[in-house]
Amino acid sequence: MDQDSIMLHGDEEIIEVIELNDAEPGPDDLADDLEDVDFEDGGDGEDNEGWETEDEMEAEEVEQDDSELTFSKHTGSVFCVGLDPATNAMAVTGGEDDKAYVWRISDGEVLFECTGHKDSVTCVCFSFDSALVASGDMSGVIKVWQVDTKEEVWSFEVSDLEWLEWHPCAPVLLAGTDDGNMWMWKVPGGECKTFPSPACHGNGKILPDGKRAVVGYEDGSVRVWDLKKGNSLHVIKGRDGHQGAVTCLSSNKDGSLVVTGSVDGSAKLINTATGKMVSVFSADGLRGTGSTSQEETNSVESVGFCNILPLVGVAYLDGTLVIFDLATQMVRNRCRHEAGIVHMQWEESSALVSTCGLDGALRQWDGRSGNLVSEYRGHAAEVLAFALNRDSSMVVTASGDHQAKVFCLQRPDR
Repeated sequence: MDQDSIMLHGDEEIIEVIELNDAEPGPDDLADDLEDVDFEDGGDGEDNEGWETEDEMEAEEVEQDDSELTFSKHTGSVFCVGLDPATNAMAVTGGEDDKAYVWRISDGEVLFECTGHKDSVTCVCFSFDSALVASGDMSGVIKVWQVDTKEEVWSFEVSDLEWLEWHPCAPVLLAGTDDGNMWMWKVPGGECKTFPSPACHGNGKILPDGKRAVVGYEDGSVRVWDLKKGNSLHVIKGRDGHQGAVTCLSSNKDGSLVVTGSVDGSAKLINTATGKMVSVFSADGLRGTGSTSQEETNSVESVGFCNILPLVGVAYLDGTLVIFDLATQMVRNRCRHEAGIVHMQWEESSALVSTCGLDGALRQWDGRSGNLVSEYRGHAAEVLAFALNRDSSMVVTASGDHQAKVFCLQRPDR
């Protein structure tokens, strides 16, 4: 079998695959490319005067509410949130109550509910043009809805779901499951392609070129996949890989570099063209960084590249956000939090980085100086996820207090 052919999972039929052009693609080219991919079908009465009840104490804790709007339809922890990329006017949230809602950010009105899930909804996302929204639960039920008609147009069931992401410019959905497999479907047609795995779960990211995906696995390895041919281009493992499960990864704007984080306390920089590990980001003084013992390490929870300056952010479970200089791999700033960080994200066109964590606050930091710029409170429990709009003027948060909130981000330069 030549390199232009692939054997799809569980089928003896050899499917011819059309080669990608070497020229730099535009969005229309990438969408057309994927249209040509061959897929396989497939009150106890006591006097408590002078004592505060638990509810009263909780009310005091959340007395400060900086949010503009609170979405309270969920009856369990809200695990995930996404914004529609076309208008930034809609949000989708998924939660512990086995429900996902698409709602309007301006007034919190539910546009429709993504029904039919059998377990906690942990993955939600809009397609590149906001025409479709996908929701996935822990049991592996994935559903796709047409936004304008509010109708379910496609569904599929896999094993326990780990991650879910739309292609950047085509109606193609990728997912990763706990057995390590990566799936790719054309929606709503349902044609399917699967990618072999190291038999352990991971988390993945489609690179900006739309031709490749990077997945980090529980065994510490990282693989760069060719989405057209279905084969792995590079495997980073052993000394170049991690000594523990990969927890997070992110690519720079052109997809030439990826930074990965792990429970082993390290963050590694990988060249996606060569598959080589370029450097290791080491924050001296952080508990257990670089150790091979997971019990002693300070897990990396989130990573990301600044778009306008050569800076990389690495967020740790102990509540430290470390800003590294990309050129020297040296620590530039440390941003201390009151509790562990869950997620970090750079603004699209500035050196500000937002963080959320276990203390229930959303914070913005200046990556150049390490100074705290602003802090927003209102949640009574940990913030588990957030999504920034395009111009970084607004953020939607998801929390363990069963709520999602909309915060307007105010700065002197706005």
